Amino acid sequence: MIIYIIIPCYNEANHLAKVIESAKPYGQVLVVDDGSNDNSAEVAITSGAIVLKHFINRGQGAALETGDRFAYNNGAEAVVHFDADGQHLAMEIPSLLEPILTCEVDVVFGSRFLKDKISQIPWFKKWLILKPAVIFQNYLLKVKLTDAHNGFRALSKNALSKIFITQDGMAHPSEIIEAVKKANLKYKEVPVTILYNEFGQGFRGGFKILKDLFFSKINK
Repeated sequence: MIIYIIIPCYNEANHLAKVIESAKPYGQVLVVDDGSNDNSAEVAITSGAIVLKHFINRGQGAALETGDRFAYNNGAEAVVHFDADGQHLAMEIPSLLEPILTCEVDVVFGSRFLKDKISQIPWFKKWLILKPAVIFQNYLLKVKLTDAHNGFRALSKNALSKIFITQDGMAHPSEIIEAVKKANLKYKEVPVTILYNEFGQGFRGGFKILKDLFFSKINK
């Protein structure tokens, strides 16, 4: 089975080699360098990844869409979206892929709010960013999910043929969920671990996500 691990990247040269090496056992690593002004692309090439490059910084959503289209056009039967900053654990990729490989669902969302993963979330991020985002997302999109804006997910070939990301910035996770619902695709959540560090989404960034999601809805 052809599986692509898609890693959107912007100025992550310091972390990228380790992230790529961790993901390599689980599929072909595809790095989309989103206009980095460091040597991220060179690091990715040296580490054995396929590299696509945006010449300007367009945003994570745009980088994922570029990766999804490349993977779909090159025979991907499944893709995994995986962050470049080291917050995701590659060893958890198989648990995201299993429901797709067994044809149970078309989309698998990682959730940091299932089972024992909750204790690893910083208090302020859990209650002032993530929980409000989950409530807002579920209300607007009429879904019942436990997490919002978690970039660790897997999509089948069928899902790739029906999901197109138009939100270049950080509102794309909610756009993906909305597309899943509209296309009547089967989905599920599985527990994942997020390693929090200074490179993760900040408080201000969390409000930008909510703002982007709100305006994307009212502009339709």
